[in-house]
Amino acid sequence: MEAKRRFFEEPLAQADPELARCISADESRQRSQVELIAPKNYMSKAVREAMASMVVFTTVEGYPGKRYHAGVENVDAIERLAIERAKAMFGAGHANVQPHSGSQANQAVYFALLTPGDTVLSMDLSSGGHLSHGFKSNLSGRWFKTISYGITPDGFIDYDTMEQLAREHRPKLIIVGGSSYPRAIDFPKVSKIAAEVGAVTLADVSHFSGLIAAKEYPSPFPHMDLVTTTTNKNLRGPRGGLIMSRDAAFGKKIDSAVFPGIQGGPLPDVIAAKAACFGEALKPEFTEYARRVLSCARTLASGLSARGFKIVTGGTDTPFTMVDLRTRGLTGDVAQKALEAHGVTTNRNLVPQDREPPNVTSGLRMGTSAIAARGMADPEASELAEIIANVIDRLAANPGQGLEIDVNIAERVLTLAERFPLYPT
Repeated sequence: MEAKRRFFEEPLAQADPELARCISADESRQRSQVELIAPKNYMSKAVREAMASMVVFTTVEGYPGKRYHAGVENVDAIERLAIERAKAMFGAGHANVQPHSGSQANQAVYFALLTPGDTVLSMDLSSGGHLSHGFKSNLSGRWFKTISYGITPDGFIDYDTMEQLAREHRPKLIIVGGSSYPRAIDFPKVSKIAAEVGAVTLADVSHFSGLIAAKEYPSPFPHMDLVTTTTNKNLRGPRGGLIMSRDAAFGKKIDSAVFPGIQGGPLPDVIAAKAACFGEALKPEFTEYARRVLSCARTLASGLSARGFKIVTGGTDTPFTMVDLRTRGLTGDVAQKALEAHGVTTNRNLVPQDREPPNVTSGLRMGTSAIAARGMADPEASELAEIIANVIDRLAANPGQGLEIDVNIAERVLTLAERFPLYPT
C-alpha cells in the first residue's frame, strides 16, 4: 500500500529530476535577469498560494449557483468574490472571470455578438493591434471580415480614418486597444463613432488594465460596451482572461458565450488567484505600484530618447515604451538577442510602417510592470536606459563584436537584479 501511495508524497526532485532541473534553471534565470518583456510580471506570495491550493482538484462547470457537479459550494464563493472585485475595480455592470486567456476572452465576445462573415473594425497589427482582433493568421480573421484602421504620421490613432471606415463598411464591432500602442485611447470619441453606425464597442485593455484599476489611465467605462483584459500583466495575477460589460444585458450574452459557447469547465485554482490579485488591486498600495510602473516606463523612454533613440509617439501613457531601431541600422531580433546575453530580456516588435517580417521587426517593446513589482523605481529605470543604450550602441558600431558579452555590463545587470530580489527570504 505504501508503494502505491508513494507518488502522492515524493517531491518533484525525486519523482522527476529532469523536470525539476529545468524548473530550477528557469527560477535562477528569472532571479538573475531584469525582465522588460511587457506581458510578464510576478505574482505575490498570496496569489501564488491561492493558485497552488487544493481547489485545483475541484471540477466545476457552469456558474455560481448553477453548476453541473456537487462539492462546489466553496468554489462558488471564490468565483463570486472574484466577480464582485472585478466589477469594483473597473466600475463594470457585469464581469466574467472564467476565460483562460485574453484571446479566449476576445473570442467569447465574437461568439456572443457576431455571425461568421460579419465586419470588424480594428487596429492594424503594425500600428499596435493584436492578432486576436481579426487578423488572417488568427481564428478571428478566418471567420470575420476585418477592416483595419491605422495611425497618423506621428504615431497616434487616426480617428478620422476610423470614422471614415466605419461609415463606409458599417462594422458590427469596433475594437480598440492592442499589444503595442503606447498612448491613451480616446474612448468617448470611439463611442461616438460607433453610435453613428450602430456598432458595438470593445476595448482590449490587457496591457494597461492595472493602470485603469489605479486610475492612472482613462477608464473605458461608461463609454465602451465591453472590456477584455488578461490578468497576468500589470494586474499581477495568474495567466488568464477577464470580460466586463457596461450593463447586465451584454453580460448575459457573454456568460453564454463563455460557457457553453467556447469553454467547458473553468480553472478554479486560477479563479482563486484572480480573486486574490483583484483584492490586491483594490488596496491603496496597488495605486502606488501602478504609478511606479507608469513613471518607470516614461523614465525609460526619456532616458533612451536622451541617448538619441527614436521613441514611437515620443513617449508613453502605458506600462511599455516602443523603440524604433531603424535610426541605428538594427533589427529587433538582433537587439533582443544582444540584450538577453547581457541579462536584460525584451521582445522584438513591429513598429509603425515596419517593413521587416514579424520574426525580425524594426523595433523593441520594453515593459516596466515586472521591474516595478520587484521594487524598482525611476533611478533603476534610468540606469536600465543607460545599460540598454550601451549594449545597442556597441552592437550598432560593430555588429560582430556587439553580440559578444561585455562582462562589465552583464555584471552591472546582475548587481541590479540582486539589489531587488524575487521573493526574498
